[in-house]
Amino acid sequence: MNELSPAAVWPISAALVISLDDHLGPPIDSYLNGTQTWLTPIEQPSGSEDLVLEWRLHPVAKFSLPVGIRHDDLWEAVIVRLNQNEEELIIGQESRVLTSLWDGLECFPAYGEDLEPTALSLIAVDLLKIAPSALGLVDHQRIGSRWEHAQGRESITRMLLDELQPTTAPPA
Repeated sequence: MNELSPAAVWPISAALVISLDDHLGPPIDSYLNGTQTWLTPIEQPSGSEDLVLEWRLHPVAKFSLPVGIRHDDLWEAVIVRLNQNEEELIIGQESRVLTSLWDGLECFPAYGEDLEPTALSLIAVDLLKIAPSALGLVDHQRIGSRWEHAQGRESITRMLLDELQPTTAPPA
């Protein structure tokens, strides 16, 4: 039986990407598939288990790297354009919009640390200054296997959102 992990998810937006850069800095790793990754250690009260959060900016389904740029230069190229308030991003030899690169951000305990989804959300909001749109428990193993089987033709963010609950209450 697969384990469920707490996760928080945000939809992609220029404000989210700028906040990531402002509060977490550049990613520690950038993958050929477009994924950008950060790790943030969280100081815990004395005697508590260490906590590290992993943040993954997930690529869109069928992601393709813009022509003329390396995967490890993508983040900086996007940040430069967003800081110039450009909606169309000239990246390498292409003009792109942000939603053609990534479709969402996920945050989860990096090493399987025991954490309630609500506690994860509170820590994440404190770090990022933006509340997630969905929160709950996900089966990372199943989602990863499904994404690999689809050879990247499905959105990881969509798969996550299918398992999570929206964080805002429906109107009364």
